[in-house]
Amino acid sequence: MPGPALSTGQTQQTLFTCSIDDGHPSDARLGALLDRHGLQATFYVPITNRELRPVLSCSVLRQLDTRFEIGSHTLDHHYLNRLDHENCRRQILGGKTALEDLLGHAVPGFCYPGGRFGTAQQEAVRRAGFSYARSTMNLRFDAGHQRFAMPTTIQFYPHRADVYLRNLLRGGAWQARSSGLLLALRHQQWQQRINALFAHACRHGLLFHLWCHSWEIDQLDAWLALDRFFAVVRQQLEPHQCISNGALAKRAYDLPVGSLSNGEPAE
Repeated sequence: MPGPALSTGQTQQTLFTCSIDDGHPSDARLGALLDRHGLQATFYVPITNRELRPVLSCSVLRQLDTRFEIGSHTLDHHYLNRLDHENCRRQILGGKTALEDLLGHAVPGFCYPGGRFGTAQQEAVRRAGFSYARSTMNLRFDAGHQRFAMPTTIQFYPHRADVYLRNLLRGGAWQARSSGLLLALRHQQWQQRINALFAHACRHGLLFHLWCHSWEIDQLDAWLALDRFFAVVRQQLEPHQCISNGALAKRAYDLPVGSLSNGEPAE
């Protein structure tokens, strides 16, 4: 059960975590931005990308690994719910093995490409030896109830209102997401929307999980906006409140110390 593990003693504190998907070369720029603000994050990286987007070079990925948690994003960014059992297993296990060989250490975290998965895919991720997995369910201010389907709060992207509604209908957990939906629909400007959800998390001592694609930040020319948001996060929170996805999973699901990511202190 999550929730209690997100508290310190009897005082619940706001936590911020950030995750970046797809392993695009612009992840290096995002890593530098996170570093400048003293923030942690998790980068979910495929080995190649069948959608023909470039991926990080091995040398840059190893550099990122010295400062941030690196998670797996399958072998070549395949939507798992479109694959048969054997190819699904190959994508999950092959991506994990190749990434671990490249980095020289275990990779405990996984993220489902496109957020497309079901019970069978969750079980395949568990069997592959991952400790946790992140979904694309949004509008949540907690770590969820399933460690192989951890939700998020919001994507750094100018979604229309109907996208949030579709995500809500597809993902369920309506009661846990109702406050986030109402806040999201109240603000037409997407950056104000993100700030409003973060302010809500701070007011109530909740989790705020931001996720993004660095290649979309390029397309939107939104680097300055992201820089400003990270500055707001650091104004509101202490360094120990800004953690990786792996550290969040450990707190929420009482995972063993061996599952901690690079750079996370043992407790």
